[in-house]
Amino acid sequence: MKILKTYARLFVTDLDRALPIYEKLVGAPADLRFRFERADIAAVGDFLVIAGPQEAVSGYRDTIGPVIVDDLDAAQQFVTDIGGTITRGPVVSATGRVVYARHPDGAHVEYVEWAADIRSHVLD
Repeated sequence: MKILKTYARLFVTDLDRALPIYEKLVGAPADLRFRFERADIAAVGDFLVIAGPQEAVSGYRDTIGPVIVDDLDAAQQFVTDIGGTITRGPVVSATGRVVYARHPDGAHVEYVEWAADIRSHVLD
């Protein structure tokens, strides 16, 4: 498994209002913009900007990531090998496959394997 990218999460109340700030900070437009469950999400630079009702985004607040990997199955095997547990998933999102895992040190990590078109759009 190879880590391709990681993001710092930013929680905002209004994505349309916040996104121009981070696009200006990064100096580039958002790479991705999509809806996942009840949250509106945009990836700009190394920030993942998340907006939505408190009850919709609260589950993301205690997770690290997302950590974008080239092989989600290998990421799951890594978690199992180190004595961790898969807490949710894999689930399919607008960008690919996602799994949430608890490491034995207590860290709760979101791993994502992007679909080929997303991977090529963001990384190439």
